[in-house]
Amino acid sequence: MEHQRKTPRIAVYPGSFDPVTKGHMDIIQRASRQFDKLIVAVLNNLSKNPLFTVDERKELLGTVTAHLPNVEIDSFRDLLVNYMDLKQAHVIVRGIRSVTDFEYELQLASTNHKLNSEVETIFMMTNPKYSYLSSSVVKEIASFHGDVGDLVPPEVEKALKEKFANR
Repeated sequence: MEHQRKTPRIAVYPGSFDPVTKGHMDIIQRASRQFDKLIVAVLNNLSKNPLFTVDERKELLGTVTAHLPNVEIDSFRDLLVNYMDLKQAHVIVRGIRSVTDFEYELQLASTNHKLNSEVETIFMMTNPKYSYLSSSVVKEIASFHGDVGDLVPPEVEKALKEKFANR
């Protein structure tokens, strides 16, 4: 009997990650246990005015996920389904904090499925202790030199302090 090589299960967790929060990390850690490879893909969204550059966000993500050997950090500026094809991935991972998130994410998932029926989206409920947490909230607190130590990994807290030190 010939052994068939199992196709690796590859998922993509897309987002702006500006900056990565403990809520994002919760999803990354849990999703990394579900797939052979998890690609955390930083969206280079030209319509947003990010605090961190794409390279800075990739570097921070690489640092805070270094302990997860099956997590790859990348970035893209294309339709997500095109990126999925490029990476031979079939599952999109999305974190859900609230009903509001779900309505928006359901619309995206339906659109992605319409564009490529081979792509599935899985929703992971955020740990309730992070249900209020967003990158926008973190940036606002940090901009006023507030304590974000409970909200982001230490490396991200340091990077935020450096960004807002001269503002």
